[in-house]
Amino acid sequence: MNYKIIDVDNWERKELFRLYTNELKIGINITVEMDVTNVVKFAKKGGYKFYPCMIWAVSKVVNAHDEYKYGKLGGKLVLWDSVSPSFTDFNSETKKFNKFTSEYSEDFKTFYETCQKDREKFKNESGFVGNPPENVFDITCIPWVNYKAFTMHIETEPRFFPVVSWGKFIEKDDRFTMPVTIDYNHAVGDGYNASMFFNYLQEFIDNFDKNVL
Repeated sequence: MNYKIIDVDNWERKELFRLYTNELKIGINITVEMDVTNVVKFAKKGGYKFYPCMIWAVSKVVNAHDEYKYGKLGGKLVLWDSVSPSFTDFNSETKKFNKFTSEYSEDFKTFYETCQKDREKFKNESGFVGNPPENVFDITCIPWVNYKAFTMHIETEPRFFPVVSWGKFIEKDDRFTMPVTIDYNHAVGDGYNASMFFNYLQEFIDNFDKNVL
């Protein structure tokens, strides 16, 4: 868990950071319909579960760009070297959720195996489980509805890591599309940064087979 403490007084975003942290506490929320065909087909062909494949894709994009790796540690703004996904998982029998963190790995198979072991380990538990590290970002999923917009109201201390959500994918003309949402704190980035997340993710998905290698 390596990180760099941001010297806000000498940071290029110092005015915006203070404004959006202390006065106008604004979060940017954007939903985009994305083409996830390559992930769906990869999962089906290889016998993988779609959910951990998508979690890995999002984690790769988040970790490739510093603007999505800010966090808070000891009251200070920090930039993590890497962040792991903290995500919700649903038990179809109990109809309850659990939430835990799987350690991030750049290698697909390593992360996939870790994720599946964690899902099995916590499948009969509910709520927040495990011991999450400080360097995490959030993922949630609503796979029962192909929504057009999704907003979360979070009334806590400012969080600087992104929250990524997605819904049900649907098939049309042999293509699979799915709504994906990012909640992003305006203190650490702008609408441009939030928007570019989708461009980065789509490019990664379009080359998913190559990125797995």
